[in-house]
Amino acid sequence: MGCMVSRLAAKFAFFPPSPATYQVKKRDDGRLVAVSSSMPIPLADDSSLDVLLIDTKRGNKIVAFYLRNPYARLTLLYSHGNAADLGQLYDLFVQLKVNLRVNLMGYDYSGYGASTGKPSESNTYADIEAVYECLETEYGVSQEDLILYGQSVGSGPTLHLAAQLPRLRGVVLHSAILSGLRVLCHVKFTLCFDIYKNVNKIRKVKCPVLVIHVSVS
Repeated sequence: MGCMVSRLAAKFAFFPPSPATYQVKKRDDGRLVAVSSSMPIPLADDSSLDVLLIDTKRGNKIVAFYLRNPYARLTLLYSHGNAADLGQLYDLFVQLKVNLRVNLMGYDYSGYGASTGKPSESNTYADIEAVYECLETEYGVSQEDLILYGQSVGSGPTLHLAAQLPRLRGVVLHSAILSGLRVLCHVKFTLCFDIYKNVNKIRKVKCPVLVIHVSVS
């Protein structure tokens, strides 16, 4: 019973756009670019955007966009909601990069966009861990200069990583979920087979947390 409910919760958690709104292609110089699925032009063609393919410990290759801001001191690691991919979010990323004066790393979960694999709770955890490792090793980003941003389902991997990094600059939770079953079944307690047990993990977060949530009555 528990496994069945857990699979049901996971099924309702992930709605990757189909088809994906972009493709990743390699230019003659070896540089990766993201190309819109609806228009034969790159989403961006300048040195401020890196399109990355990152290997995860679960054997998937996930796509990430790294957007540079020359005036930035901090980096924002953005985990998106359950029904979007990077092609839809690129314009938002540019606005956030400019208005907040941050470098920004966004990524597609396994099974989203041009990332390989299938979406699952475990895969999203491996995805964000791989992206964080990339930020550390390739861009020299330290915990102290990193802000994690999680929207909706993205609050799950965000809190998973935040619970492991005690010196983060901050965490932003945008329309976060308490847990999968709390959304699906409106229960008020934690079950062992629940997914994204954010209500428990947030207690392990040591940095400042901003919660953004609008309730419509």
